[in-house]
Amino acid sequence: MAEGQASASSVGREILDRFAASARRGDVGLAFGIIVIVMMLILPLPPWLLDIGLALSLTIAVLILMVAIFIEKPLQFSSFPTVLLLTTLIRLALNLASTRLILSHGHEGVEGAGQVIAAFASFIMSGSFVIGIIVFAILVIVNFVVITKGSTRIAEVAARFTLDAMPGKQMAIDADLSAGLCDEPTARKRRAELEGESAFFGAMDGASKFVRGDAVAGLMITAINVIGGMIIGMAQQGLTFSQAAEFYTKLTVGDGLVTQVPALIVSVSAGMLVTKAGVQEAVDRALFSQLAGYPRAVGMAGALMTLMALVPNMPFLPFFLLGLGMGASAYLLDRDQRAKAEQQQQAEVAEAMQQAPVPEEPISSALKIDHVRLELGYGLLQLINTPKGQRLTDQIKSLRRAIATEMGFVMPSVRIQDNMQLPANTYVIHVKEVEAGRGDLRPAALLIMDPRGEDITLPGEKTREPTFGLPAMWIDPTNREEALFRGYTVVDPPTVITTHLTEVIKDNMSELLSHAETQKLLDELDKEHQKLIAELIPSQMTIGGLQRVLQNLLGERISIRDLPTILEGIAEACGHTRNVTMITEHVRARLARQISDNNTGPQGFIPLITLSPEWEQAFAESLVGTGEEKQISMAPSQLQDFISRTRQTFERFAMQGETPILLTSPMVRPYVRSIVERFRPMTVVMSQSEIHPKARIKTLGQI
Repeated sequence: MAEGQASASSVGREILDRFAASARRGDVGLAFGIIVIVMMLILPLPPWLLDIGLALSLTIAVLILMVAIFIEKPLQFSSFPTVLLLTTLIRLALNLASTRLILSHGHEGVEGAGQVIAAFASFIMSGSFVIGIIVFAILVIVNFVVITKGSTRIAEVAARFTLDAMPGKQMAIDADLSAGLCDEPTARKRRAELEGESAFFGAMDGASKFVRGDAVAGLMITAINVIGGMIIGMAQQGLTFSQAAEFYTKLTVGDGLVTQVPALIVSVSAGMLVTKAGVQEAVDRALFSQLAGYPRAVGMAGALMTLMALVPNMPFLPFFLLGLGMGASAYLLDRDQRAKAEQQQQAEVAEAMQQAPVPEEPISSALKIDHVRLELGYGLLQLINTPKGQRLTDQIKSLRRAIATEMGFVMPSVRIQDNMQLPANTYVIHVKEVEAGRGDLRPAALLIMDPRGEDITLPGEKTREPTFGLPAMWIDPTNREEALFRGYTVVDPPTVITTHLTEVIKDNMSELLSHAETQKLLDELDKEHQKLIAELIPSQMTIGGLQRVLQNLLGERISIRDLPTILEGIAEACGHTRNVTMITEHVRARLARQISDNNTGPQGFIPLITLSPEWEQAFAESLVGTGEEKQISMAPSQLQDFISRTRQTFERFAMQGETPILLTSPMVRPYVRSIVERFRPMTVVMSQSEIHPKARIKTLGQI
């Protein structure tokens, strides 16, 4: 017997422990609360429990309003649609419970449905159900017609515009990531915020219907309570018409006031939340900083209040005190703004005085040349000091890092200066004091291009993109979202300059790689490669010879980032030749994997156009001289025939959307390239030894 009692006690203790552990979990507590709300819809509540529920509903509504006021971003209260649903369900359950009490105990008097309803019926209604009906009607009108309708409309517009702008914002994030303006974690965070924003406003569009439905349900429940209560009071409880009207109308209106006050508070919270879409700080700071930021406006409002106080039959004291207070506020605000402006001006003067006098520049400095210089017209100087967006200087810094990562070439610093002799919106790029490119910009506009090559239908100024000469158009920044929605490429003026500068640098990398830069690349290699450098330089090749090899590679846009492999290839080639051209060809063969990967198309293969055996033989027979003196000597008519055939072949495949590679034998490749680069500089010329064994190829045609 004792053992049975002990086992039963242990089982009961285990059940209680499990229930306590489950109760400590938030999801179990939430599920239990929803079950309680559902039970309120079915089971009758005693008056004291209804009082607790009504007080809890009012408390939750005030808490929601305070949270909506103090948050800085709408996404910080992303659970608001769910909270709105739960609060609406609680109020409807309390409405049903109070209706049951009113209809069953309304004949007992105002206390029949609990003390909270009785308090609202006596205090707010001032003992008269007519006053209560008027107050209730005003609350319903304010909630249903003004706040709820406006919040619903704002939520619908915010959801529509957020969803419409989502593709453009995603493309902007991808563009910033590709340009190196942000890293992968930042881009991932921005994408998550964008998804959360679209989901939130989409949910708010539907959740606003809860508030509207709650207001309609309140009206219907009030009508049912009044009509049903009077019928029950006169038919079942034996009350007279006046008694039934007084009892049930007071209880019904009191109940309506109790539920409409929290509903009005929650509606205000919803409206405040959806109207914060463009405000990135707390409501109090935003309101006070913006309303009090214009002392003249405050002063004019104070002057108007003072004039209103002087109007005959108008109460003097309220308007005069308001005018006096706003006038004093305008004076204090203006004084504070002037003091801040003077402090800022004094700080700027002090900073200017602390700067040392600029010494006279020596004449020898005039002999120095800028490797890369960007000259701007005076209308483009705002791109350097723009207060918002990416500044031109920041983009150039990112460009230097991107080129170093892609090509293994450290781009020289870019000197930016103004040139008053240029047109206002013109920029010029100089490489070693020689103009290498120029273009015209509209600093207050955006440049758009259609990647499909079709005509642009947006309003704007037609132009040509300065880097590649493609058809483009300058549009107003307000049309940015529309352009992104139509699939156009949208570029701001600093990015136009950066793109043009990128292509100019890549075209002139071979000239910009100096002897000093070559030595610096060797010095920055890891220690394990220093022995290879010591064996190669200067016994087998000088720094100048290495510079020429690297320049040959950069001239055809081949990355020199894998410098150890290049040095190994040079060491191998130096065993049987000192010809820089032949050494370069051997290094290119060692870089076959890299070159093949760079020229592999989106379909996964290298598109090739081969040189026919006849032309291979013609080029081989045209080579004259030996060693460093070897050069091509082809008859002009034959050379013109080759140029014509090559141009026709490549243009035919370009019209089909192909960008093929010209494939030759290793012996004639450099000489074919020297001819092709004069009329098709972007055409890649490869030899058979540069095709990696694992690379997939597809022969499109033959010259």
